[in-house]
Amino acid sequence: MNPTHLLGPVLVLGSGLLGASIGLGLRAHGIDVVVSDPSPSAQAVAIDIGAGRAFDVSEDLAPELVVVAAPPDVSAAVVAGALKTYPDAVVVDIASVKVAIATELETILGADSELLARYVGTHPMAGRERSGPVAARGELFNSMPWVLCASESSSKHAVKVAHSLAIDMNAVVFRFSPEEHDSAVALVSHLPQVMSSLVASRLAETPAHALSLAGNGLRDVTRIAASDPTLWVQILGANAPRLLEIVQGVRTDLDRLITTLSAPTAPGARLDLAQLMAEGNAGQSRIPGKHGGPAQQYTWLTVLVDDKPGQIAKLLTEIGAIGVNVEDLRLDHSAGLQVGMVELSVLPAKRVGLVEDLTERGWKVIL
Repeated sequence: MNPTHLLGPVLVLGSGLLGASIGLGLRAHGIDVVVSDPSPSAQAVAIDIGAGRAFDVSEDLAPELVVVAAPPDVSAAVVAGALKTYPDAVVVDIASVKVAIATELETILGADSELLARYVGTHPMAGRERSGPVAARGELFNSMPWVLCASESSSKHAVKVAHSLAIDMNAVVFRFSPEEHDSAVALVSHLPQVMSSLVASRLAETPAHALSLAGNGLRDVTRIAASDPTLWVQILGANAPRLLEIVQGVRTDLDRLITTLSAPTAPGARLDLAQLMAEGNAGQSRIPGKHGGPAQQYTWLTVLVDDKPGQIAKLLTEIGAIGVNVEDLRLDHSAGLQVGMVELSVLPAKRVGLVEDLTERGWKVIL
């Protein structure tokens, strides 16, 4: 069992995907976790999967830490209640917006309240397309960003405990102000969700034969459109001012594109289209790659595999035997054949040798 930074007990208020995953992760370290949820069935499932023990109202519980894993629209009220109920505990929330919660909390408690010294807003940036405790995983936060958004009122002790939670979850800790956090996630999280949903909405009445041509491009763009609408209503509403500014910029670009496409052969139209795509290239290249490194340090190749059990495992085993590390992997399928297409990302210096070795071993590599 690995050493931990938290001592426990830890009270987790909310047993959804994130709350239950935190419970599983802490329990794996041997920390006493108590789970409480307004939904008896959700709480029961979380306990059944091992995320913690049931909250007992008759117990004189004195938690080291209270983790508020509640929806954004009720997080401030739950945090305030926890600060009042457990006078020695540090309280954190894990909601995906921070300014709105901090502002509401100050309204509830008073901006000068001493209780605020024990509160730290946090945001573990991890999740799954599935929700609820049945989808929980103790490893959900491994190597994922966990943002600490301490306010001027947060004590050093509270920040240390919040930091300890993230470290015990094997996350990578970042420190932002609440304002910096909300501006950042508006761009890197909330805008992609909105754009994905808008693109996916165009597919609702598309003929099935047209969708049969869809490949990884469409799947990649629309993957997160399957997210929970109820949760996103709360997130987008709470961060609306910051998201609105970005969306207005997107509207300007769309208006520019519409104008160009309205006269695609006009002088300068093709140049404008090329510039628009190049601007996208420039932005995409700034997204960090593996381990936070530059995104463009790897190259891709595609290997055809038979669409039957064991083929991908065999391919990866042979690549390992060749001595090449796969940096990333994507899988697609041929529309009309029982063939899979495995796209592999490797270091550029390894690409030529890997292609030669795989070809010699009978694999069909597409360059």
